[in-house]
Amino acid sequence: MPTGLIVLWQILAQTGVIATRILPAPTNVIEAAVRLTQSGELFRNVAISLWRAGIGFLIGGSIGLILGLLNGVSSIAERLLDSSLQMIRNIPHLALIPLVILWFGIGDQARIFLIVLGVFFPIYINTFYGIRSIDPGLVEMGKVYGLRSHELFWQIILPGVLPGILVGLRYALGLMWLTLIVAETIAANSGIGYMAMNAREFMQTDVVVLSILLYALLGKLADSITKYSNLVNLLYLI
Repeated sequence: MPTGLIVLWQILAQTGVIATRILPAPTNVIEAAVRLTQSGELFRNVAISLWRAGIGFLIGGSIGLILGLLNGVSSIAERLLDSSLQMIRNIPHLALIPLVILWFGIGDQARIFLIVLGVFFPIYINTFYGIRSIDPGLVEMGKVYGLRSHELFWQIILPGVLPGILVGLRYALGLMWLTLIVAETIAANSGIGYMAMNAREFMQTDVVVLSILLYALLGKLADSITKYSNLVNLLYLI
């Protein structure tokens, strides 16, 4: 966040132009962060949110990658699976919240399942179409040079699909945080979203703003790591 914007925010809050109940001053948000850190509540809730996001991302990303590769290289698998997956993809995953609660209750299983759904499709779609966009001539050339199936995969298909996978990964990370925010505000008893909803009940706008900033910082950190990974992998391909 630009320094000038923070300074302006502080001045407007201190002079009363912006009411504290609407938007607390940055110093109030910092004080809330210090208070929650000292009590251990901040680290505990952040750790729980990261755990939920990580597990959901790992499961959804792995399934999306495997099915994307399978449907991309096998026309039989594509005919069997892709149409059904595309139909499910057109349903907003957050619209399934009532059904997911009926299936899993209001525990972590429901939240992780929603994250899995949110992460799965960006990685699946980009992997699948990444493989289909590979020049068939390169594959044929590899066969002419006597490359076996596993050698074709590692030397031609994987390098060709990697940029698409990385694009899907970056998009999936954004959906992961969006889904986590929504999931943690529904009958949660821990996590950053719970911290925000609990603070809302007591009109603690400083904690609510802190929670929003935490989501933003974690999302920015994840995006920066992904951008760096993209650059490293693209340099490797070059």
